[in-house]
Amino acid sequence: MSKKVVCFGEMLWDCFPDHEIPGGAPMNVALHLHQLGLAVKMISRVGNDAHGQRILDFVNSYGLDTSCIQQDEQYATGTVEVDNADVENIKYTIVSPVAWDFIGLRNESLKAVQAADAFIFGSLSVRNPESWETLYHLLHEPVLKIFDINLRAPFYDFEQIEIILGYTDILKINEDELVIVADYFDIDLPEKATHLEMSKLVCAYLTEHFPISMVCVTLGANGAMIYQEGKIISHPGYPVKVEDTVGSGDAFLSGFVKTYLERKRPEEILDFACAMGAYVATQKGGTPRYEIEDVLKVKGAAK
Repeated sequence: MSKKVVCFGEMLWDCFPDHEIPGGAPMNVALHLHQLGLAVKMISRVGNDAHGQRILDFVNSYGLDTSCIQQDEQYATGTVEVDNADVENIKYTIVSPVAWDFIGLRNESLKAVQAADAFIFGSLSVRNPESWETLYHLLHEPVLKIFDINLRAPFYDFEQIEIILGYTDILKINEDELVIVADYFDIDLPEKATHLEMSKLVCAYLTEHFPISMVCVTLGANGAMIYQEGKIISHPGYPVKVEDTVGSGDAFLSGFVKTYLERKRPEEILDFACAMGAYVATQKGGTPRYEIEDVLKVKGAAK
């Protein structure tokens, strides 16, 4: 039986001056997990508009279950306006409010989470009270909860994040977010702390103050690490020729979830997750189509 996973959050279009790309971290994760053979449902909301129909057509083309994706008659499908005139300083405007700000609590969504082996969510999707109330209700269900913190200024509220951390089993965070979290919780970091030292201090604090059993810290091209029971296990990542890094972190999380649910050892979890992130970085867009064999070639090429 395939493991069941529910992803909660934003579905949107990244709108460049000359083209548009479907995205949103939770949607990307859902599509990757689906391609990896898991039974995935996506809880989100799109507008009753052309963008909404196109993004539904897009996820349907992968065969993703759309039964928990709601349609909004008032608000438009989410968009992010991308200004890439200066490639060294690309600017993103996450439009607000949009349909995914108003994800309602529906019986089919509640049942999906209750039946799931894992429930994945981020912080961006709860910038509006209605989606926040829905997630807060779902967090009370006794299911493995994976928080991809995904801080997107100015759309996060640390009082809200503290509440979410209080229900989190596994936290995924990147090195930049680690610094923001350390600053908020006033965690004393040595001035010249290495990635490893900083990660250990912040992870120790989070696992001491919240019910988090595992923290995964992603380090971009430098791989990733897992903190569990006071120990850190790290992976240097796989060197690849990068096409673009869009969706690499989402692919990493998908590989992490797949192998975690298969009860793999932390070393194996990191190895496959890093291969997933590296493979997607070699492709255009955040959700290329592939087979697991394509991902494993990344590992083979590194030997």
